[in-house]
Amino acid sequence: MDEEMQSLRENNTFTLSSLPEGKKAVGGRWVYAIKNNMDGSEKCKARYVAKGYSQMRGVDYEETFSPTANLTSIRVVIQKAAQENLILHQMDVKTAYLNAPIDHEIYMEQPEGYEVESGTSEKLVCKLERSLYGLKQSGRNWNKVLHEYLTKNHFEQNQADNCVYTWETENAKVIIVIWVDDLLIAASDENVLRDVKDMLTDRFKMKDLGKLRHFLGIDFNQGDNCVRMSQTKYVGKILDRFNMQDCKPRSTPCEQKLDYTDGAEKMTDVRKYREAVGSLIYLNICTRPDISFVVSKLAQYFTEPTVEQWATVKHVLRYLRGTIDKELYYRKCNETLGINAYSDADWAASNDRRSTTGYCVSLTKCGALISWKTKKQPTVALSTCEAEYIALATTIQECLYLKQLLENLDKCQYSPPRVYEDNQGTIALAKNPVSRQRCKHVDIKYHFIRSTVNNGTVMLEYCPTNEMVADILTKPATKNKLIKFAAFIFGR
Repeated sequence: MDEEMQSLRENNTFTLSSLPEGKKAVGGRWVYAIKNNMDGSEKCKARYVAKGYSQMRGVDYEETFSPTANLTSIRVVIQKAAQENLILHQMDVKTAYLNAPIDHEIYMEQPEGYEVESGTSEKLVCKLERSLYGLKQSGRNWNKVLHEYLTKNHFEQNQADNCVYTWETENAKVIIVIWVDDLLIAASDENVLRDVKDMLTDRFKMKDLGKLRHFLGIDFNQGDNCVRMSQTKYVGKILDRFNMQDCKPRSTPCEQKLDYTDGAEKMTDVRKYREAVGSLIYLNICTRPDISFVVSKLAQYFTEPTVEQWATVKHVLRYLRGTIDKELYYRKCNETLGINAYSDADWAASNDRRSTTGYCVSLTKCGALISWKTKKQPTVALSTCEAEYIALATTIQECLYLKQLLENLDKCQYSPPRVYEDNQGTIALAKNPVSRQRCKHVDIKYHFIRSTVNNGTVMLEYCPTNEMVADILTKPATKNKLIKFAAFIFGR
């Protein structure tokens, strides 16, 4: 706690004053945590935070939104690092929020154990000068300070992802990805990297963590013209947490049929189910597209899970036990980078007859994936063609976002994304303004597909069903399909 108080004083976080009439002091409390260091050791940490829930909108704060980087953007940067042999490092900003000035007049209780008394009987409070952890607007204030400093030093904010910044000359290139106070830096050479680190250290108290090894619960390993992303340790922690570390492995993420009975016994420990599925959701969105379908299915039963759904959760954990070393392997490709996407749908497969959308995207023809998703469609489709058409719209949206992201990173024009579809009727509907009985009711918002295809913004191509990679994102995957598509999904 002494270290935290010293940090608060060094940053001139507050000044002691009496509480003005009509003002209400925001509460505060000490928060204790155990931090894991890079060398595996543990560190006990205390932090004095504000009780932000007691703030009043319009009085203590206005806007609270603060962006964080998209995980897809991180994977794009990793693929580009492998392609262009960029050096990957990471840095951490110490007491980041304390660098941002406060934007409202806020008074706060003094830290317990460090109270200072006035010469009179009047009680003193802290008038905040800096954004303290716990305040609703602190994240936003910090992001604004960092943004202004980076743009002042000639970094350009990416319009597709506001937490990605680039600086490029004829002979040098730097990409910075921001996740609150954690910075991922990709640089073309050591000299440029050192200059960027010095620039950041001149303004903020930084902790140089060296080569990128562990970021957001993901392990990274950079080699010659390749970068690997994995969550082996994270999977191990999940298995230990739910006593599945010695379970018998399974070869598929789930059974081939997930038909749950309506009258199945309800789980008594609902929190356990939510914690397990929540852990799987994070694993899925980071590095494991192969469990996307089953995780999406399990997430639909958060309210009243049954023992049957819990059995599926344990099946997924057994699959992870057998595939704990799976990793995304990004490597240099002889061809230039380009967006390759696969789009698929499973028509009316759920109990409420809504179809499932699935897509996956890679920047090289040999993988690994940089983006993927499984989601239930918002409306009931009346045919397979309509379900595939709705899924195609979602896929093209992602492709257009990725194209903007890449072109802002490189300041060059990329070739149109190639989207592969296995339904001939959907391809015909996307290319021609058909208005017949089976498709005249389709919501107009999905017809933006036609303009993107007809003006050449997107290249739509047919893909045989047995070659459709996105098929494993819309229905339970067989062992043979997982093996067949592993090279494209994981990169090898």
